[in-house]
Amino acid sequence: MEQAGYGSAVAVETTSVGFMLVAQFSMIAFTSAIEPLRLANRAAGRDLYRYSLWSADGKTCEASNGVEVRATGRFEEAQGLDMLIVCGGLDIHRHDHQALQSTLRRSAARGTAIGAVCTGTYVLAKAGLLDGYRATIHWENLASLASEHDSLEIGSDLFEIDRARFTCAGGTAAADMMLSLIARAHGASLASDVADQLIHHRIREADERQRMDLRMRLGVAHPKLLQVVALMEKTFAEPLGSQALADTVRLSKRQLERLFLKYLGCSPAKHYLHVRLDHARHLIRQTAMPLLTVAIECGFSSASHFSKAYVDHFGRPPSAERKSSTTPPVPRARREGAVRRSEVTGRREPV
Repeated sequence: MEQAGYGSAVAVETTSVGFMLVAQFSMIAFTSAIEPLRLANRAAGRDLYRYSLWSADGKTCEASNGVEVRATGRFEEAQGLDMLIVCGGLDIHRHDHQALQSTLRRSAARGTAIGAVCTGTYVLAKAGLLDGYRATIHWENLASLASEHDSLEIGSDLFEIDRARFTCAGGTAAADMMLSLIARAHGASLASDVADQLIHHRIREADERQRMDLRMRLGVAHPKLLQVVALMEKTFAEPLGSQALADTVRLSKRQLERLFLKYLGCSPAKHYLHVRLDHARHLIRQTAMPLLTVAIECGFSSASHFSKAYVDHFGRPPSAERKSSTTPPVPRARREGAVRRSEVTGRREPV
């Protein structure tokens, strides 16, 4: 393969791609990345891509949905490949990536293109392979990665292709990234044919937003309400008061409270609190940041206040959240009959 082929040149040789499967990897991101390669071969009538799977023990790797995928060999055995793609998923920071990082560094030094889907970007960053490159990661992990690697150029785009580094947000964004790579190597016509086979109606651009539009997420179209909620989602560490929020959209405090009650069924303060707690949960689950630091980052003045609010919303204290490697709990408001442990024992839960 022409290694400079991440530009306009059309590659004529078979490109060998190694998918590096990290424990609890995202199945949808992995399949969205590998299927375009299979379909590119099918559409071209020859092997444009040859792919293999690698894991820590060289045997199988379990995805976050519980499905086990058989690997070709161990990470360190992946040699002489044109591209390596790290497939991440849940709890990426909980695993030991030393063997994988060594393989990635060694391969990058030999000119191998290095990529990642979903939280695989975290592994590339820890390996020092994103220094001087633009990168992206799933929106849930964006704040935590940026806090750990403040010198990196981390954005919130769907995907980034920067010379021999390519990263994406995960999910179906992996398909858009791979389709873009196929177009660069073999032309837009082939990429369009592959997209048609995927019933992927449009190959999204790299700089499109990751998250669903706020209007769609909330099911609300009121422009001033959306403006206030958007501001809430940008001001975690120093939350604004209801009067200050109302002033930004030229409403009275009472008018703003009526808007929130009508469209979201709660007060501005309550919605703001839930936004901050959701952000706190992402930080707890995605980083090793001390819980007190998480509390401060999300605008809480004390550990006890943070802990009580967290239990009220999620049904368990922040300390239990960190210890758990299961899927996030259902918020208290969505569960019937939920009772806080502190209400039963009378003891304050530890942070």
